[in-house]
Amino acid sequence: MHELGIVINVVKTVEDFAQKNGLTKIDTLVLQIGAMSPVIPTFVENCYPIAVKDTLLEDTKLQIEIIPANGRCNDCEHVFNVIQHRATCPNCKADSPEMISGNEFLIKEVVAC
Repeated sequence: MHELGIVINVVKTVEDFAQKNGLTKIDTLVLQIGAMSPVIPTFVENCYPIAVKDTLLEDTKLQIEIIPANGRCNDCEHVFNVIQHRATCPNCKADSPEMISGNEFLIKEVVAC
């Protein structure tokens, strides 16, 4: 489970951001995770309490937003969800989309108190 290491790095990044911006209390941390990201949202949620223990984020709420796995068909340029359509364009049936979203792992928002 590499998510623990990732979340620990997120905590460090947010703590650095808080220090640079004079934040002393954070209410919510919002992460965006792509549906095809190698980072598994459930694992992030499970290891979050361990990663934030004894840090500025210890009492924060974690909010995760899932970014859909969208692709653009290289043949007809139709945008579609590659998971729902098994990477086959529902418009022209081509099967080689260019991924345009779904691989992300981002710190979207830090909500201060």
